[in-house]
Amino acid sequence: MKPSLVLVALAAPWLIAAAPPRAADGHADLSGVWTNASVTHLTRAPGVKLTVSAAEAEAIVKHDGLLSHLDEDSGPSNMTDKPPPAGGDPGGYNAFWMDPGRTLGLVKGQHRTSWIVDPADGRLPLSAAGRQLIAASNAAHQTDAAAGPEALMPWDRCLISSRGSGGPGMLNNIYNSNYQIVQTPGSVAIIVEMIHDVRTVPIFASKAAAQVGHGPAVLHPWLGDSTGWWEGDALVVETLDVNPEQGRTGPIFLSPQARVTERFTRVSDKQILYEFQVEDPAYYSQAWRAEMSLNAGPKQLYEYACHEGNYALPGILAGARKEQTAAGAASR
Repeated sequence: MKPSLVLVALAAPWLIAAAPPRAADGHADLSGVWTNASVTHLTRAPGVKLTVSAAEAEAIVKHDGLLSHLDEDSGPSNMTDKPPPAGGDPGGYNAFWMDPGRTLGLVKGQHRTSWIVDPADGRLPLSAAGRQLIAASNAAHQTDAAAGPEALMPWDRCLISSRGSGGPGMLNNIYNSNYQIVQTPGSVAIIVEMIHDVRTVPIFASKAAAQVGHGPAVLHPWLGDSTGWWEGDALVVETLDVNPEQGRTGPIFLSPQARVTERFTRVSDKQILYEFQVEDPAYYSQAWRAEMSLNAGPKQLYEYACHEGNYALPGILAGARKEQTAAGAASR
């Protein structure tokens, strides 16, 4: 091996892999079922470093609050436990349904504590308008007194995935963090297990053609208006015009001016390097960038039927009306 190649191998061993599988048209084959399940999140706490050792990663996972709760919930029932207090929130799930992953994300051979890599502090570079929007979104999350279906979050209405798993960019969830990619020469479909969204991305011959290939600006589809092109073995996807209702609820907050650019690079039989950059001068003071791995997942996805056809909404709204009635009676 030549000295220069030795240096590359030592500096970036994750790059040393066989040529990626090829589709019939010669492009890298992204098809298959992939998962980004992990206890890594989009951002990280102040002062936490981006990459940690294997031992540090194990310690972080051991002390993860959600996993500790799931382990406790999975244990034998304590028959002396009392029921939750009247009016309390028993939670929406028990441990049987939760599957967040049990490791930190492994990206480029490194254990990562956040997906964000730029800015270097792993925080969203929010503008004043962005901070105001997040404060309003948090307040909306905390209220159970929705005036009607339209006031509920999109995922409560089974319209798009919760916690940003539908994209762009595609974030891991507390379960169902799986995707199926179906690839043809002219388009790529990304099936999102959670809520069972599908992103259909038409593929153009060049970046210039893709950027003029977007649909009418007056349309604001759920998960945005995406077009794609190939740069070598990387599929690049540009998304504009995310639905305003999605853009205001996060966790990736997007204004009508936002542009999200994703890159899918097949680095091995078992992994896709997934990167995305968000440009939005309304909500962020600078462009920011994230990296994660999509790892070979289960062989098949099954349809996720959210709320069994949304039948839970009448119960949610009836509970809100009952709380309002009780509060009104108590105030008289």
